[in-house]
Amino acid sequence: MPYVITDACIDVMDRSCMEECPVDCIYEGKRKLYINPAECIDCGACEPACPVTAISLDTKVPSGKAEFAEDNARFFEEPLPGRGEAVGAPGGAAVTGAIGVDTELVSGFGGAG
Repeated sequence: MPYVITDACIDVMDRSCMEECPVDCIYEGKRKLYINPAECIDCGACEPACPVTAISLDTKVPSGKAEFAEDNARFFEEPLPGRGEAVGAPGGAAVTGAIGVDTELVSGFGGAG
């Protein structure tokens, strides 16, 4: 059960969770952070570090936020806009640096992006 980041992170991206993650599995889009489900070890270190309570287990996502659990996986499994290949599981966010692009759901969320 990996952790996921919901819409509370959009346009906030505090990054405190990234500092707490022992396996570097939190990646940076343009407007939001994403947790790689293939790399997450379910330790939970990121959850209390988030100042906007955007992080939860994928099976415990708050009511009305389920689409973000699926979207979090989509960030890694499908090619993002303008990219030819999926991000996949590169072995940590330090390997890729900021991805700088979001899924279509996040890009269009709230009319910004």
